Amino acid sequence: MAATLPLLAGALAFGIPAAHAADGPSRDTLSGTKPAWATTTADKGAASDSSQVSARVYLAGRDAKGLAAYARSVSDPNSASYGKYLSAKKTQARFGATKAQVAAVTSWLRSAGLKVTGTTQHYVSVSGDVAAAEKAFGTQLHNFTKGKKTYRAPSKTASAPAALNGAVLTVTGLDNAPHKAQHADQLPPPDAVFKNAGPFSSYYGSNTASTLPSAYGKKIPYAVQGYTGKQLRAAYGAGSRTGKNVRVAITDAYASPTIAYDAATYAKKHGDAKYSTSQLRQVLPVGYTKTEECGAAGWYGEETLDVEAVHAVAPGASITYVGAASCYDDDLLDSLSKIVDGHLADIVSNSWGDIEANQTPDLAAAYDQVFQFGAVEGIGFYFSSGDNGDEVANTGTKQVDTPANSAWVTAVGGTSLAVGKGDKYLWETGWGTEKATLSEDGKSWTGFPGAFTSGAGGGTSKTVAEPFYQKGVVPNALAKANNAAGNRVVPDISAIADPNTGFKVGQTQTFPDGTEQYSEYRIGGTSLAAPVIAAVQALAQEARGGKAIGFANPSIYSKAGSKSYHDVTDHPTSGTGLAVARVDFANGIDAADGLLTSVRTLGADSSLKAVKGYDDVTGVGSPAPGYVSSYSRH
Repeated sequence: MAATLPLLAGALAFGIPAAHAADGPSRDTLSGTKPAWATTTADKGAASDSSQVSARVYLAGRDAKGLAAYARSVSDPNSASYGKYLSAKKTQARFGATKAQVAAVTSWLRSAGLKVTGTTQHYVSVSGDVAAAEKAFGTQLHNFTKGKKTYRAPSKTASAPAALNGAVLTVTGLDNAPHKAQHADQLPPPDAVFKNAGPFSSYYGSNTASTLPSAYGKKIPYAVQGYTGKQLRAAYGAGSRTGKNVRVAITDAYASPTIAYDAATYAKKHGDAKYSTSQLRQVLPVGYTKTEECGAAGWYGEETLDVEAVHAVAPGASITYVGAASCYDDDLLDSLSKIVDGHLADIVSNSWGDIEANQTPDLAAAYDQVFQFGAVEGIGFYFSSGDNGDEVANTGTKQVDTPANSAWVTAVGGTSLAVGKGDKYLWETGWGTEKATLSEDGKSWTGFPGAFTSGAGGGTSKTVAEPFYQKGVVPNALAKANNAAGNRVVPDISAIADPNTGFKVGQTQTFPDGTEQYSEYRIGGTSLAAPVIAAVQALAQEARGGKAIGFANPSIYSKAGSKSYHDVTDHPTSGTGLAVARVDFANGIDAADGLLTSVRTLGADSSLKAVKGYDDVTGVGSPAPGYVSSYSRH
């Protein structure tokens, strides 16, 4: 009892009931804090007592169940509370942690011998040795093998004193396996220039590869040089909307030092509206960490793509880039929280993620809380669904990506897009690429159609329950693929992602002679689809008279099967396969080391299939001309 007395005294002083105080130090378990890989067979024994631990204790707030309930009702078009958002200040006052809760949690952590290194309205961060962490969280920390490496993790689920009366949501950092995201795209590293070789099509089908072998019984076109905003706006029904007065935020790790110049140059070259003063701004951390481990330079191109794609499709929207200090979840969560706490935007594009198997329930809870706070304020989060199809080729296991798997975000899948002459929308397929190379004699494609290389992420979650808005729209064969109760299926909506029918992007890159110059290349990935959908949502919000759409999924699914969407299938033409020819520089910049010619198929996404109605490649489909205007009616 002695060890708990300082805590109980502190808790009682702040008016928090000391539950079960008379029975001894009763504790509440923090579910999900023991990772699935911390098994008995993987246990290598106790971690050294003197090893150092850095952890975050996330605060549950005043009313965690009430937060989730309000987030749902305010986002559901069928609810009386639909659209009745609260300000950031009122949201915090109603659902955030009280000063008393923060003080009690801080007192408990210090009494166990941990050092409090920071406090926000969302969490208390601490550091200390393993012995102190074990005392605080009521568990033993052991070493476990995970794959070929060994990591520390709790040997049983962590807990917090019941005297805190549920003030603790979860704790992260007790396991020290890396929790980080990759930017999900086909980006080359900006520290080395990348160029496309050509020949190209200027629009889909404009340049037939007549001297190359046929595919699927016909001559095929060269890949497009890269669509521009004008073509994408036409394809997705922008009309006269520009997203004027709508605020879009973008999160990634780090920050491109040349973003302002690159974005302005790109807009000028491609006829996009000039950026007005303060239309593009950055909110950056004090410093950056793990730059080598995270490949910081690789994130510059991600930011560039996201900014240029949003501006190309919604040239009137204001863009705020919020860079994270690293690619680790804690830092990305901080970026998301900055947007919510300051209500910096109504629409947030996020082109990063990881496989679901790497996500632990403690982090899922922390992410979901931020998304729910956002929903209450009228903020919607859009996440790339991933670029590895069903993930089998990448990981050996069929799975979805995270945070796209959260029931509180809009997961954006990917398509191959055909825009024809005069910016006419022709068709889309689900994005899934197989690649075969030209034979040495130039008369055939070796092993056509070739091996799967990339495709839109999708499938059925193993950990997230089926959300209410998917019921009745998502087929049972998908929803119940992993369990009879039903699970979340990804994605929700989709847009252009295939790099072979991709978007042209402009970025300052380093050339072989060491000079840094602005250069352009074609890009794809669901990293493109997410900002495109975020931009389309900005157009829809403008159509709605500027009123925030908020968490959009209930609204997106309420329009399923309507003329708001292109119902994307893998075989949109005559039922035969589709493919494009692509020529690349062997060295990525010029013809000095030769050219590589290949055929890339469209609509072959691992085991995932784009079919009529909802599917796990494209969700309910891509925005049709009726989509933006549909928001003006409610």
